[in-house]
Amino acid sequence: MIEPGTSTTSTGTTTTGTTTTGPKTQGPRATGPVFPLTLGVEEEFLLVDARTLRVVPAAPLVLSTAAGLPHELHPEGTRYQVEISTPVADSAAILRSELAGLRRTLARAARAHGCRLLAAPSPVVALEGPLHLTDDEPRQREQARRFGALTDTLVSCGRHVHIGTLDVDTAVAVSNRIRPWLPTLIALAANSPFWGGRDTGHASWRAMAWAGWPSAGLPPHHTSTAHFRRSVQTLLGSGAALDTKMVYWDLRPSGNWPTLELRAPDMSPDIDSAILQAELARALVATALREIAEQRPDPPVRDDVLRLARWRAAHDGLEGFGLDPYTGVELPAADLAEALLDLVAPELAASGDLDHASRTMAGLLRDGSGAHRQRTAFARRGDLKDVLRHLVDETEAS
Repeated sequence: MIEPGTSTTSTGTTTTGTTTTGPKTQGPRATGPVFPLTLGVEEEFLLVDARTLRVVPAAPLVLSTAAGLPHELHPEGTRYQVEISTPVADSAAILRSELAGLRRTLARAARAHGCRLLAAPSPVVALEGPLHLTDDEPRQREQARRFGALTDTLVSCGRHVHIGTLDVDTAVAVSNRIRPWLPTLIALAANSPFWGGRDTGHASWRAMAWAGWPSAGLPPHHTSTAHFRRSVQTLLGSGAALDTKMVYWDLRPSGNWPTLELRAPDMSPDIDSAILQAELARALVATALREIAEQRPDPPVRDDVLRLARWRAAHDGLEGFGLDPYTGVELPAADLAEALLDLVAPELAASGDLDHASRTMAGLLRDGSGAHRQRTAFARRGDLKDVLRHLVDETEAS
């Protein structure tokens, strides 16, 4: 394996929007990571008709049936979608248990209304009829008016991983160090090759479609918390975002919680893959905190190279090639994934996650990404319904 970068080929501070309500600091905390850094995950699902497997605007009905857990089950941007939010977890094992329980609850509620749960980034086939946004609140009407056809991409599902507890100063500093690995995390999660009834030629078309929003894509490198806040204000002032909820960067300090939020991964049915993303994210944060404590400079990464690396990850996924974010050299995506695992192995070991992360990574490299499995299902008969059945079966098996 070629290592990327070679020359060959808990403060408890709460954040709201871009401000902090706790004591302000002059920079990130100057201590190494103390476990457990906490974990939390938001997962978005599509609802499909149990017979036709087409998406249906049944979210209000499904959520009313599953109303016993009001703090963990939520509406999303459209009535085709539902979201689960796990409680804060100290360990990957607890996170897995919470995810599994919430998924089962939501699947039962969906079946009660003739629906199935689809853990997929896209509906695979084209929507029928007009777009059904969540209710008819003024904010969504204004979003649709201002951004037009971009709102069609709201019918897509991602997985958001929260790592805490981090004050906003620390979250900004850590983000700078993690951003070179965002393309590799996208490749590992790639699960949206089909969109609107066709193969897009990309392993993660969601990553490409979502990047069309002017407030989405790679986060800037921020030299300070003040710089981060100016970037957010520029988005608002330019009209690129209605409010701070529309800061859609792949990685950002959360607007609601004292966490760093990873938003890049596609949604996938496999719980082990979900836990892997959380484990890698936490280990990356821990590694960054250690480097900050050791006063190491931020890694030198060119934005143009990182932008191309993001596209290549979305295009090739895990089965093809990617770009070394430090040199721009083309490398097998599997090598980049293994390099990431090697980088954070000490922190994975410290949190007790190394065995699971290694096994899950090996399984993905052996059996293929979600995008690869979707294309394998389609190749049998050339029928997109086979892809949908595959996704529903994988979702319910988890």
